[in-house]
Amino acid sequence: MCQFKGSVASIMKNEPRVGGPQARGITISFGDHFQSSQQFDAVFKEGMALVERTATYLDGAGRRDAKNLAPQITVLYATESMRLTTRLLDIASWLLIRRALKQGEIDESEARLKRQRVKLQAFGRPGHTTGFADLPLELRGLIDESFTMLDRVVQLDKAMSPSHANVTAATANPVGAQILQLSQLLGTKPS
Repeated sequence: MCQFKGSVASIMKNEPRVGGPQARGITISFGDHFQSSQQFDAVFKEGMALVERTATYLDGAGRRDAKNLAPQITVLYATESMRLTTRLLDIASWLLIRRALKQGEIDESEARLKRQRVKLQAFGRPGHTTGFADLPLELRGLIDESFTMLDRVVQLDKAMSPSHANVTAATANPVGAQILQLSQLLGTKPS
């Protein structure tokens, strides 16, 4: 019990433990750690559940809701549902690539190539669009949820990308920043 208290105390004080990664100068990759964690599994399940709920809505209640809209709102409904679908396909693609990498179905280079094809972009938040408030409540909720999930995925993607790790490490070390710049110019990997 005393040993446990000492470990907790050193963690609370942000002190390196003897023999821990900080003491040995080892950098721990957030991406590798997160990708293999239960938190990633939770984000994956949440994202895929959102895709499924959206598909169910658009194929069922959404069709009925669209029939009751004014003509100009029907066009907005079609536009926003298409944008929603595109956004969710990008999110699902990113999650599936990360899961395939986690499970060893693809390697890091293949994951990088596949990731380059995924566009994690938000084409303007529609909340300020004229007529948005006239869209069905459920569709607006799904749109809001999709943007929240997209924001999370974009943050994770930035944190998990190898270039982010290199930039973070290099900015802590001015010489490392110079080496990183040179290696990028020469098209080589820093050693």
